[in-house]
Amino acid sequence: MLPDFPLTTEAILARKAEYLIPCVYHFYKDPPVLVSGAMQYLRDSRDRTYLDFFSGVSVAACGHCNPRIVEETIEQLGTLQHLSSIYLTWPVVALAERLAGILPGNLSKSFFCCSGSEANEGAFLLARLHTGRPGIVALTRGLHGRTHLGMSATGLPMWRTDPFPDPSAQVVPGPYDEAAGRVTEEACERSLRAIEEAFSSGTIACCIVEPVQGNGGIVPLPSRYLQQLRSLCTDYGVLMIDDEVQTGFGRTGRMFGIEHAEVVPDIITMAKALGNGVPVAAFATTPEIAASFTRPSASTLGGNPVSCVTALAVLKYIESEHLPERAAALGARLLAGLSALAQQHPGIADVRGIGLMAGVELRTADGSPDAARTDAVLEWCKDRGLLLGKNGLYRNVVAFQPPLVITEEDIACCLQVFDGALRATS
Repeated sequence: MLPDFPLTTEAILARKAEYLIPCVYHFYKDPPVLVSGAMQYLRDSRDRTYLDFFSGVSVAACGHCNPRIVEETIEQLGTLQHLSSIYLTWPVVALAERLAGILPGNLSKSFFCCSGSEANEGAFLLARLHTGRPGIVALTRGLHGRTHLGMSATGLPMWRTDPFPDPSAQVVPGPYDEAAGRVTEEACERSLRAIEEAFSSGTIACCIVEPVQGNGGIVPLPSRYLQQLRSLCTDYGVLMIDDEVQTGFGRTGRMFGIEHAEVVPDIITMAKALGNGVPVAAFATTPEIAASFTRPSASTLGGNPVSCVTALAVLKYIESEHLPERAAALGARLLAGLSALAQQHPGIADVRGIGLMAGVELRTADGSPDAARTDAVLEWCKDRGLLLGKNGLYRNVVAFQPPLVITEEDIACCLQVFDGALRATS
């Protein structure tokens, strides 16, 4: 199906300005109109092909329009498209059972919804119901959604747009040292002290954390830090919520990012890669904690047959193609290549990441965040067929979050183009 207007940048931008609420922004000064995708590639309306190294922000982990997944989605779409959770269907219980087999520890009870924001909001509600406390603790540079509580618990001013955040949510310093421009041991200790001080009030229901702060600038949290946070949560009876919306399902080299620290949270939230582009999300917990949530609740579209069958196909594909192992091996190659470029380009202040989730922080000669150059790098790469992302507190971190189906040749191509962009913008 094609629209009744031309597929040009000018036509799309004009209609976007007229019909969309202006909070919806896009990348690039000269944005292409993307019309189709195939695994790690995207194509625009001018028939130009792009190597996608951002995956729609960590969503298309199995590749765009992966035929093995799409086939099962289409079959279910033609069989039974929708019934809400008030009816019995098999896909939702099959997916819940499948997740119970791969989630950390004894996290085996799931609630399905449509987005990461909704999953985090549900996790906050569950924590409050179980503990009987209202408080939420989150970290600076964290991003937990666009719902009221999710936004209130977000530690990035850009995404904390509600002028009236919930006062029960408090954001404390995370382990990233702003002066040093990286995670430091001292910052970790300061963060843990601030968390314990918040916990000591006796009003905190939960503490939410991303194993890798994605929108915060691809900041992996040290294993020791996560282990100490786990201990604090246990000591104070606070539930630990693990936000795996960006890190889940193989991206970091393990099925879930928290597994690198050998930590089992009390609640885990997931979305994005679980549906590979089809909206599906969930929060999961232990049987004991789940038993606190008995009052009626439902999600009209959450757990619908099409989304659940798609997610089952995604999990089958991840397992059969060993995507976590591929992400670990290819991610090591990508990070090594980016680190080598850092030796040649003084504007690179830091290279960090894990698996196929890497960030390159750009700063000026005086150490200031270089958001302007970050934009220029993305534009230069786009014009040469490579799509990258950007994030960070100052939007000065180039993000590499490609589909997990990329090849060594794709990484070599990406590094070559990125090197050219750095030289052209220096």
